[in-house]
Amino acid sequence: MKQLEYPYDSDYILRKKKAIRRELLAREGIRYIDKRIAILGGSTTSDIKLILELFLLNYGIRPEFYESEYNQYYEDAVFGNPELEEFKPDLVFVHTTTRNIANYPAVTDSPEQIDALLDETMARFEQIWKSLSEKYKCTVIQNNFEQPYYRLLGNSDFTNIHGRLNFINRLNERFCQYAQSHQNFFINDINYVSAVYGIKKWADPGDWYRYKYALSVSAIPDFAFNLARIIKAVYGRNKKAFALDMDNTLWGGIVGDDGPENIRIGHEDAESELYTEFQQYIKAHKDLGILLTVASKNDEENALAGLARPDSTLKQDDFLIIKANWDNKDINIAKTAQEINIGADSFVFVDDNPVERALVEQQIPGISVPEVGAPETYIDVIDSNGYFEVTGISEEDIKRGGMYKANMERAKASASFDNYDEYLKSLEMKAEIKPFAPVYMARIAELTNKSNQFNLTTKRCSQAEIENFASDPSYITLYGRLEDKFGDNGVVAVTFGHAEGDVFHIDLWLMSCRVLKRGMEFAMMDELINEAKSRNITKIKGYYYPTAKNKMVRDFYELQGFTKINETEEGDSTWELDLGQPHKSGNVAIKVN
Repeated sequence: MKQLEYPYDSDYILRKKKAIRRELLAREGIRYIDKRIAILGGSTTSDIKLILELFLLNYGIRPEFYESEYNQYYEDAVFGNPELEEFKPDLVFVHTTTRNIANYPAVTDSPEQIDALLDETMARFEQIWKSLSEKYKCTVIQNNFEQPYYRLLGNSDFTNIHGRLNFINRLNERFCQYAQSHQNFFINDINYVSAVYGIKKWADPGDWYRYKYALSVSAIPDFAFNLARIIKAVYGRNKKAFALDMDNTLWGGIVGDDGPENIRIGHEDAESELYTEFQQYIKAHKDLGILLTVASKNDEENALAGLARPDSTLKQDDFLIIKANWDNKDINIAKTAQEINIGADSFVFVDDNPVERALVEQQIPGISVPEVGAPETYIDVIDSNGYFEVTGISEEDIKRGGMYKANMERAKASASFDNYDEYLKSLEMKAEIKPFAPVYMARIAELTNKSNQFNLTTKRCSQAEIENFASDPSYITLYGRLEDKFGDNGVVAVTFGHAEGDVFHIDLWLMSCRVLKRGMEFAMMDELINEAKSRNITKIKGYYYPTAKNKMVRDFYELQGFTKINETEEGDSTWELDLGQPHKSGNVAIKVN
C-alpha cells in the first residue's frame, strides 16, 4: 500500500488508521504470516501498537498482540505474568526510552559512582533480556536510548561524565555490545530515528504529561515504521534484488543521445558527484548479498558504454543480468526473475520516470517501486524504506551474487546434454545432510522466511524458533548443503517435523530455488526416512498448503511415493508414506557425506 511507504503522510496514517486496517485486511490473495508479538512498555504504547499493526500487515505479517500494563515492562519480563505466559510470544518488543532511566549521574558524583550507576542500569536491562530469552526462547527487540531534549551542561553534556548525554551514549554502547554477542536480539535504533525526526519535536513534554507518551504522537508512524522493518526482516519479508534504470537514474543524461562521454558521472561538477554517490550506494549493496540487475530502454551497446567510463563506480561485472533493449520494463524484469529463479516481487525497481514506475507497479504485483523524485532524493527514499533491512551479515550473503552466477553457468552447461541424468552426474554433486547445527541456524531461519516456490507449507520461523525445534527431542531436523564442480551452493534444503507416537509429521519442507531439479529433495527424503526408521517411526505424514507461488511442488509427495489421504476444497492436502513398504529413491547423482 503506497500510503505506508516512505515518504508517507504521518498525519494521514494517524487519522485514517482504522480505514487503512480494513483496506489491508480486505486485500485478496495475501497469505499472511501470523505472529504473536508482546509489547512490554515503559510508557503508553496503545497507538504504537495500532500503527505498528498497519506496517506489519502491509508486509504480509498479521500480528496478535499482548500489551503490558503501563510501565510494567520489568515486572512482566522478570517476575512473569500468567497472561503473557499463556500468550507464548514469538517476539517480545521492550519499549523503553530515556524516560525509563531511573537515575542519572549527579554533578557531585565521583567517576566510580557513575561507573557503578552505569553497571546497575545495564544489569537491570540484562536481567530483562535474559529472563525473556529463558522463559520464551523468542526473538527480543529492544529500543536503545534517544538523546535528551535538554543539556544541563551545554556542549559539555557530551564529553563530561556527569552529563546525561554522555551517560546515554555509554549505555547505548553497552546495548550495542550486547546485541553483537547475542543472537535473536535486535536494537530498534530510536537514537537515529529521533535525531532524523528532531529531538525537541520527538520529546514533546505535553504528550508525555498528558498521555505518558515518551515520544510525540505525531512521531509514532516514524517509530513504528522503523520497528516494523526489523520484524519484517526477522520473518523474511526483505527484498532480494534491484532492477535499475540507467538514463537519469544511474547517471545524468541520456547515453544514446548525449554519448557516453557527455553523461553526468564522476567528480567534474555537482550533478556528476550526485550520481556517483548514488552509484556508490547501490554498489555497496552487493556486499550485503543484494542482486544488481538492469532494466533499461536502451541499445545494449550504449548502456555498456556508459558503464565502461573510467569514472563509473558501477561496472558491467557488478550486474548479474543487464536487460538493455526496447521491451517494456515489466517484461524485462519478469524475464530476469525467471533467469535468476526468484519471484518478480522480490525486486526493487528504481526509475526516474513516473510513467515507467506506474507501468511496472501495475504489471508486477508485490514489486517495490520507490517514489524517487529529484536525483538528490534517491538515496533517502530507497534507504528510508528499508527494503533490505539487515539483521546480520553472513558468509552466505557475501557469496550470494557469485552463487547465482554459478547457477547461470550450470544452466548453460545443461543445454549441451541430451540426457538430463547424465548432466546431473556431470556436476559431481556432493551433499552434507545432517541435523540442524548452531553454525547454520541463521541461514536455516533465513531460508524458512525467503523460500516461496519449493516450500510445501510456507511455515515462517525466526532463528529462536529454529533453535527450539533443534533442541526438542520429539523433532527431527535436517539441513542440506550442496556443492558441485561449479562451486558451493551452501545450505539449500531444510526440513523438520515432530513425532506423535509412531507417526512423524513433516511441518516444513523447502529448498532454495538455486538447486531445483537436481535431486536434492530425494537425497533429503532418503536421510529423513533413515532417521525416522531409527526412531521406530512407522508412518510419515506430509502436508501441502497451496500458495500463489508454490504450485510447482503440489505433486512433490506423489513423486516421493506418498499416498494422498485427504484434500480440502482450498487445495490443502495430506499425504502418507508407510515405512513398512519399500521406498525407491529418486536420487541419481548426489553423493551424500
